[in-house]
Amino acid sequence: MSIASKVTYTSLFGTDGIRDKANEGALSPQNVRRLGRVTGYLLRRSPALFGAKKAVTMEISIARDTRESGGEIGKNLTDGFIASGVDVHSVGVLPTPALGWLTRRGKYSLGCVISASHNRFDDNGIKFFSSRGMKIPDRAERAIERYFFAKDDFSGKTLCKGKRKVITADYVDGIVRKFGNAISLKGIRIVIDCANGATYRVAPDIFRKFGADVVVINNKPNGRNINSSCGALHPALLSKVVLREKADLGVAFDGDGDRAIFVDEEGNIRDGDYVLAICATRIKKKTPLFRTVVSTVMANYGLEHYLKNIGIKLLRTKVGDKFVCAEMMKRKLPLGGEQSGHIIFLDILPTGDGIITALKVLEAITNEGKTMTQLCSVLQKFPQQLINVKVASKPQLTNIKSVKKILTNGEEQLNGNGRIVLRYSGTEQLARVMVEGRDEKLVDAIAKDIAEAIRCEIGV
Repeated sequence: MSIASKVTYTSLFGTDGIRDKANEGALSPQNVRRLGRVTGYLLRRSPALFGAKKAVTMEISIARDTRESGGEIGKNLTDGFIASGVDVHSVGVLPTPALGWLTRRGKYSLGCVISASHNRFDDNGIKFFSSRGMKIPDRAERAIERYFFAKDDFSGKTLCKGKRKVITADYVDGIVRKFGNAISLKGIRIVIDCANGATYRVAPDIFRKFGADVVVINNKPNGRNINSSCGALHPALLSKVVLREKADLGVAFDGDGDRAIFVDEEGNIRDGDYVLAICATRIKKKTPLFRTVVSTVMANYGLEHYLKNIGIKLLRTKVGDKFVCAEMMKRKLPLGGEQSGHIIFLDILPTGDGIITALKVLEAITNEGKTMTQLCSVLQKFPQQLINVKVASKPQLTNIKSVKKILTNGEEQLNGNGRIVLRYSGTEQLARVMVEGRDEKLVDAIAKDIAEAIRCEIGV
């Protein structure tokens, strides 16, 4: 019986890599070692499958966030890679996009991040980055799954000694060089919430190098407090600290640092829709022919309405920054992102990076001579209600009669002045109900009715 047979499903990858309970299921020690062995085997056999550039060496870099399980998972993954005949460089705790940055600019044929992003400490995950600095193609994920669940145990592969070195400074210095003299934060006071996660060392360092007066909160990880009532998913504390410190801006990162949520100087929380509006406005001023921004089905209709008024089309994709990035690359578009705070500046990096996003927003504040509140005033959001429902299974939601009936009635009530989006989470057992429209009471009522119908049919 193969090791993989102990996993009770037939797929590993969700919308953002592999996720599971730490050291269980797909992330059990045996399965993580097998994953490394299979991935290393495929990388040696066909680097192009992973979107690798030509003439890359068989070297892999591994980073992790601050979860207590990350070290053990990293060791098991390294063992698997080494068994397949590739060298491994461990870079320790780094934000997810930092590894994408290093992989793209280094000699690595693959980068791996051990993180469950915004999830609790007892979850973990594995994400792979190609030598181009972006998440590996779907075809590579499917190939890994196919070989992972095969009977071949991949034993007897050539062993080689893995190399380990810390290269954190390369990312910090690279960001500073990239922005150069384009930004000076002297006289700017910012509060950053590191979510007790992967940005806790590099983020304060980077902002201080640009001259900012930096107040840092939630920067004392203990392995279990990552994302715990802090960071991008819980910005309420950040809002209070911004007001207390009389700061110009607050920035909250998630556990692995690939997203950023902001708080303006008045304490208002500003998500990725506002960032897209601010950055699109600046690009349009410099490049009048700029005509398209990419976001997802979750972007507020108010953003679409604003962009249309300044001559920009909002192109929507499925939820997931990899889908946003794929559309941006296909159409050669410079800006895209998600309401959740994943923002992609394709000329810098083909993945979301919370620190780069924050620098872009700070660049707008300093260069425009405006406050964050003033910059955000261009966007008037439609009322939006988002409800998550825990589910036992994931059948097609529109095939559930009671849900379909309420959905149809809701769309009729909105009468073209809003929209309803139903989808499942790609990483959790959740159904997500999103309703938006001009009438806030109607939006809330429709969302609650649909959520209750889902809960009655397939809820837990």
